[in-house]
Amino acid sequence: MNNDLVRAALEVQSRAYAPYSNFHVGAALRCEGTVYAGCNVENAAYPLGTCAEGGAISLMVASGGRRIEEIVIVGDGDQPCTPCGGCRQKLREFGLPDLKIHMINRQGDLLMTRTLVQLLPDAFGPDHLG
Repeated sequence: MNNDLVRAALEVQSRAYAPYSNFHVGAALRCEGTVYAGCNVENAAYPLGTCAEGGAISLMVASGGRRIEEIVIVGDGDQPCTPCGGCRQKLREFGLPDLKIHMINRQGDLLMTRTLVQLLPDAFGPDHLG
């Protein structure tokens, strides 16, 4: 796990907009040597919020990136903040099965590392479409 990803995830977590859940999440990923970060952004119409992973992926794509090499996710509390189901599928779109997904706490301590295939076995992806 790379320290610049940890720093970026922790920094962006502090900018999360979470007035409803009070659960702040930050994510930082690497693509071709560049770090992209995102935080959760809630909305009064609850299902319209954006997850941190989705924000980081959107920034990567908007900048021309297409392959996630590694990602770090930080949430509040001492439990690993694992990606939701939708974010697992977003990670699958831009990550290989051996993509390392690291979950840390607010102190930067590693709580868990999983590969994408561990979090989303038998995933449907771009290769299924020909």
